[in-house]
Amino acid sequence: MALMEKKRKAYHFKFFQYVNDTPIIPIQHRILTVFILFLLLTSFATNLISLMLLQSRVVDLTNKLLINQLTDIYTTAGNQFQISLFSGETKAPLEAIKLSAENTFSMPQSMAVGVRPDGSVLFYACADLSPDWDAFTDEGALLSMASAGDGQGTLNFTSPYGREYHGVFKFQDEWEAYIIRAESISDTNVAFYRVFGIISLVIFIVTVICLLFGLGIISRLLSNIRKFTKQIYDMQSEQSLGQIDISSAPNDDITYLAANFNMLTSRVNYLMGTFQKFVPETVVKAARKEEQISLRQGRPLDLTILFSDIRGFTFRTEVLGTDIIDLLNVHYNSVIERVKQRGGEIGSIIGDAILVSYGQDPSVRTNKSLDAIDTAWDITFVTERLRESISHVQEKRSEENKPLSESESRVLDAALLDVGVGIDGGTVYYGNVGSESRMQSTFIGDNVNSASRLEGLTRFYNVPVIVSAYVMDEALKEPRAAEDYEFFEIDTVQVKGKTEGVKIYLPLKRSIPEFEDLKQKMSVFEQGLSLYYKGSWSEARRLFKDSDLALSSVFLERMGRKGAPENWSGIWTMTTK
Repeated sequence: MALMEKKRKAYHFKFFQYVNDTPIIPIQHRILTVFILFLLLTSFATNLISLMLLQSRVVDLTNKLLINQLTDIYTTAGNQFQISLFSGETKAPLEAIKLSAENTFSMPQSMAVGVRPDGSVLFYACADLSPDWDAFTDEGALLSMASAGDGQGTLNFTSPYGREYHGVFKFQDEWEAYIIRAESISDTNVAFYRVFGIISLVIFIVTVICLLFGLGIISRLLSNIRKFTKQIYDMQSEQSLGQIDISSAPNDDITYLAANFNMLTSRVNYLMGTFQKFVPETVVKAARKEEQISLRQGRPLDLTILFSDIRGFTFRTEVLGTDIIDLLNVHYNSVIERVKQRGGEIGSIIGDAILVSYGQDPSVRTNKSLDAIDTAWDITFVTERLRESISHVQEKRSEENKPLSESESRVLDAALLDVGVGIDGGTVYYGNVGSESRMQSTFIGDNVNSASRLEGLTRFYNVPVIVSAYVMDEALKEPRAAEDYEFFEIDTVQVKGKTEGVKIYLPLKRSIPEFEDLKQKMSVFEQGLSLYYKGSWSEARRLFKDSDLALSSVFLERMGRKGAPENWSGIWTMTTK
C-alpha cells in the first residue's frame, strides 16, 4: 500500500500539480488538445468530402469505361450472331462473346452477363470464376432495364448469390437479350477505403509533426503561464501570498494578469497584516485557511492566562491627557514583542490592561505556565527600563541646574509606569461572541477572572508577579523552572467571588541582582507565614518585622496587636479585587 501511495504521488508530481485532490491541468495541454481535435476534424472532414466528390467522379469515369467495354462486347455479340446463323449452332459463338467479355475485366469480381427479358441467362462471365447463373433474379433491375426507352443505361443489381453490382447495359436486338457489363460495389469500396486509409495515415503523420512543432511553439509562448502557475501553486502549498516574478516576462496580457495579481496580493497582505493587529492569532490562522468563522465555535481549552495592568492609571490619564496614548504605545511595543517571543497570544488590550493566553497553539510544545512566568518578568523588566529612562531625564535636568517645574514633575511622575502581573490557569472556554455582523474572540472562565484578581493582589502585597498553585505546579514540571525561579508562598486568600481559599505564590527570578538578599528575607517571611497560619500571631509578627519586606507590612497591619481570632483557618477573605 505504501509503495502504491508513493507511486501515486510520483505520478502526481510528474504529470500534474495538485491542490488537495484537484489536478491543475496546464492550459497548454488544453490548447493543444483543442488544436489537435480541430486539426483532425478539419483534415478528415475535408478529405472525406474530397473523397466523396472524387468517388462520384470515379463512378462517372467507371461508367464511361464500362460503356466502352460494353460496346466491344456488344459488337462481338453481333458478329458472333452472324456466325451462329452461318454455322447453325450457338455454343461456340456464346463462348466467343464470353471470352471477349473476360478480356475487359480489371477487378477481382468484374462480370458480364447476357439476360433475356424473361430473366433467363444467355451467357455469364466473371473474373473470380464464381458459379454460373441459372437465371437473373433481380426483378427490380429487369423492370428498370425494360423501362429504358432506348434499351440502354446504368443500373445497380444483386446477383443470385447476394453480391451487389453496379454496371451498364444495352439491349442486343439480334440475340434479344440485355448485355450487362458490371463491377462489384465491394471492389469499388475497397479501392475507396484503401485511398481513405492512405490519406488518414498521411493526416496522422502530419498531425504528429504539427503536434511536436505546436508543443514547442505553444510551450514557448505559454512558458510564463507555467512559471506563474508554479509560483501560485507554491504559495498555495505554503499557505501564504507572495509576489509573482514578472521581471523577465513579455509585455502581454498574461503578464498584465500577473501584475494585477501582484497588486491584489499586496492589498490582501496589507489587509491581513492590519487584520492580525486587531484580532487573536488563531482567528488570523483560521482566516488564512479559509475556515468559516462563526459564533458557534466555542470550545474548552486548557490554558494559562496572564493578566497585566498598569497601577495608578487613572492618575496618569488625568495628568498626561492624550499623551497617555503615546506612553501606552511605547509600553506595549516592548510588552507585545516579549509576549510573542514567549509563544503567547494576545486575547485583548483594554486601555492599561492586557490579557494573554498560553497553550492555545498545539504546535507550540513548551511549558505554557513557565512561558507565562517568563513573560511576566519580561514585562516587569521592560517597564523598569522605561522608568529608568524617564528618571534619567530628571537626573539630567538636576545636573544642568535646571530644576523641573511642578507641572513637569507631575508629568514625569505620571510617566513612571508600574505594572502588576497575575497568572492562573486551567480549563477556560474560548469562542466568538457578538453578532454575525460584529464579533470578538474571548476567553470565558473562572481562571480568567482569577488571573485578573491575582494581578489586583500584586498591588496589595507590593510584589510584581503573583501566580496560582496550578501555574507553579505546572511550571515546575520543567527542570528549567527550578533553575530560573524560586517560588515563595505569599498567602492563602479567599478572593472576592470565591468560596474557597487558594494559595498564592511569588516566582522570584534568580537572575535579578537582589535575589540573594530577597531570598533570605523571604525565607524569614515564610517562617512567619507558617506561624501566622497556625495562629501564633505574636511570634509571626516578630518574624515579619525581621524580614524587612514591604510584603510583611500587609500582615502586620492585618494582625495589629491582637491575637488570632477564634476558629482561625489561616484564610484571609478579601473584600475588594
